[in-house]
Amino acid sequence: MSNDSRAARALLTQAGVMPVVTIHSVEQGLAIARALAAGGLTTIEITLRSAAALAVIAAIKQQLPQITVGVGTVLNATHIRQSEDAGADFLVTPGTTPRLAEALAKSPLPAIPGVATPSDIMTLLELGFDCVKLFPAVALGGLARVKALAGPFPNLALCPTGGINEEDAGLYLDQPNVICVGGSWMLQRVWVSELRLDKIEAAAAHSCRILATMHTHAR
Repeated sequence: MSNDSRAARALLTQAGVMPVVTIHSVEQGLAIARALAAGGLTTIEITLRSAAALAVIAAIKQQLPQITVGVGTVLNATHIRQSEDAGADFLVTPGTTPRLAEALAKSPLPAIPGVATPSDIMTLLELGFDCVKLFPAVALGGLARVKALAGPFPNLALCPTGGINEEDAGLYLDQPNVICVGGSWMLQRVWVSELRLDKIEAAAAHSCRILATMHTHAR
């Protein structure tokens, strides 16, 4: 298997908090990426939920090479190829079918496949993926779900995403099996639509302060 789960672990451990953003123009994407980086968050996930997503990813990698850019909402092999062509650094999926898992394993990019159940996790572990995205984390039971998974899967690294906010991010990061959390609390919709870059930068900086107070196994 060419896909390196260790690379995914290292990437997420270094990030700690991963902003998840949907962008609708290259200009908007570059401005928001700069604001997040100015606040200290230099690893971001851009979802494939807009027509501009791939162009935004390519522009950020060309103009802001210090930022690590992942592609979210990857659903199939075509998305993987498009992400590779855009210059993305890693891949994130909301869930993982057998066919998608096979395509992820063949990609040279680190992948964080999405899971919701123990069966999902077991299937991916059999394929060598031991770093996964738990989605939608809060709807699945939140912290209780994260804690429950630690028993049967002690070597699994989780990135819970979906419904996590600034108030509880630290609680997730304090769990031994959590190496990163994904969220959009630093990218509130009105801030993105109105390009309130000062708000985005301040929220990113606060997220970094949360990370600085953590004393988990990974930090």
